[in-house]
Amino acid sequence: MNRQQVVIIGAGFAGLQLARRLKNSELDITVIDQYNFHQFQPLMYQVATGRLEPSSISFPLRKVFQKKTNVHVRLAKVTGIDPVLRKVETDQAGTFSYDYLVIATGCTTNYFGNKNIERYSFPMKSTGEAVTLRNRILLNFEDALSATEDQLPGIMNIVVVGGGPTGVELSGSLAELKKNILPKDYPDMDFSRLNVYLIEAGSATLGPMSKASQQKSQQYLESMGVHVMLNAHVEDYDGKTVVLKDGTTIPTHTLIWAAGVTGNVPPGIPQNKLVRGNRIRVDEFNRVEGLTNVFAMGDIAYMETKEFPKGHPQLANVAIAQAKNLVKNIENLVERQPLLPFRYKNPGTMATVGKRKAVVDLPFVSFQGRFAWFVWMFLHLMLIVSVKNRLIIFINWAISYFTNDTTLRLILLPNKKAKLEKVREPGFEMTH
Repeated sequence: MNRQQVVIIGAGFAGLQLARRLKNSELDITVIDQYNFHQFQPLMYQVATGRLEPSSISFPLRKVFQKKTNVHVRLAKVTGIDPVLRKVETDQAGTFSYDYLVIATGCTTNYFGNKNIERYSFPMKSTGEAVTLRNRILLNFEDALSATEDQLPGIMNIVVVGGGPTGVELSGSLAELKKNILPKDYPDMDFSRLNVYLIEAGSATLGPMSKASQQKSQQYLESMGVHVMLNAHVEDYDGKTVVLKDGTTIPTHTLIWAAGVTGNVPPGIPQNKLVRGNRIRVDEFNRVEGLTNVFAMGDIAYMETKEFPKGHPQLANVAIAQAKNLVKNIENLVERQPLLPFRYKNPGTMATVGKRKAVVDLPFVSFQGRFAWFVWMFLHLMLIVSVKNRLIIFINWAISYFTNDTTLRLILLPNKKAKLEKVREPGFEMTH
């Protein structure tokens, strides 16, 4: 009871890294999250397309902290933060006092105020949403078997909005599904009518990457049959038809929204601490400016430095690096030592488009193709929390590489009482 209390909100890359590195300390740590598992978001698109099972990219939090009596995991949603009384209120787990509060709540899908898109489109920011999307994609082809001629375009068109890594990787995976797997599963169906559209508001896919990677990623996608639409803005979507700003319409029952994110700011953080993208402004030590012993890190944190005057990119590497630095600073605060400023060395960015197709930008070189694909696979495997999960993912990737097939195309309904029609309704979200 005499230990100082550290409360960490969020168990993503930043929150989990911080808790793991503090678990052997003399601090009392409470991790609050809505889920009892860590989610590896970079591979969620592979869950959505039946390449990996949800358990492969998820790891139970309590497993990580077994036999560590100073670490407590609580499943709840934060309903309020009181920086004056130093308390965190939740909807189910009660109230927690803290000496040090760390906000690592990440981001959620940004619909830019469009309620129709929010209602009818499919996001992919959680494992449950990825499974829901997999259900929808697979059910589309079951529906197509008995659909009339006028119903087929809506069923057979899949639209992905957002040309960042998530949109590019998902579009490429869907194109490979169309070419290598679906004709074997449905030999009596004409998959030349299946169209994958990638809509990007900017002038290139993978906007933050190098020109060479942008051009190569678009070249890869188009060679795989993806319809890439640049400088295109989605105006509306009613669950059946996508309407673009220039008046173009695309009939589809499956609109996947990967066009932007906004910060998950817990209630209680003053509005004047927020910046563009709903991120919390922090100093070079990850402290929320004006709040005592309150820190933010990862995607939710906005830190301006000489090297990154517009804030750091919202990447797993940044989140992990900030967590490692914050561990030292919390220990320094306890021992009344000077704090260490955060300095990020960008190791590079990468994205995969399909089998033997990837793009990699390192600080001094950019390369694409087969070698880039192997680099992408290796580095993503190393970020997986569990050795067991790494092995499972590697085995699935190896099988897929040599056979161009997977055995994970399961339609999993939320529960026994759920009716099939509900999964087919636009905007249906599976609880988990």
